[in-house]
Amino acid sequence: MERNSLNSLGVYRKSLALRDMSEAVAAYFTQNREILSFRKIDSFRDDISKSLLVDADLITKEVEQAALSNCHNSRMRSLSYVNIMTRNILAYCNGLERDGVKEKEYLNLLRKEIRIFRVSFKKWRKSLNHKND
Repeated sequence: MERNSLNSLGVYRKSLALRDMSEAVAAYFTQNREILSFRKIDSFRDDISKSLLVDADLITKEVEQAALSNCHNSRMRSLSYVNIMTRNILAYCNGLERDGVKEKEYLNLLRKEIRIFRVSFKKWRKSLNHKND
């Protein structure tokens, strides 16, 4: 697969949507307005917000890596990382909720975005496995 055709890949577009939603949620909940520049972290929410940004960005990068890789082991490693990072994002949502976030609808929107991404990701992962058979 060429880098240009990544945008035609549904799972890649969904990873971008998940990243955008994660950025919006992180920006909304952070108390440190410099969080988006990855400067000093001051609070638990800021720490979660930074982790949310990093993991959501890594999901997109790992999907890209898996799509472009010709190496089965490298592709499987990327797919495994994506699973870990989606679970992390769900844990960050739970952490923000436990920290007293009142605007739970934003967290629920992010959880929904993760579910949508995971459905697409699982279909795509299965198609990659069948390619190797």
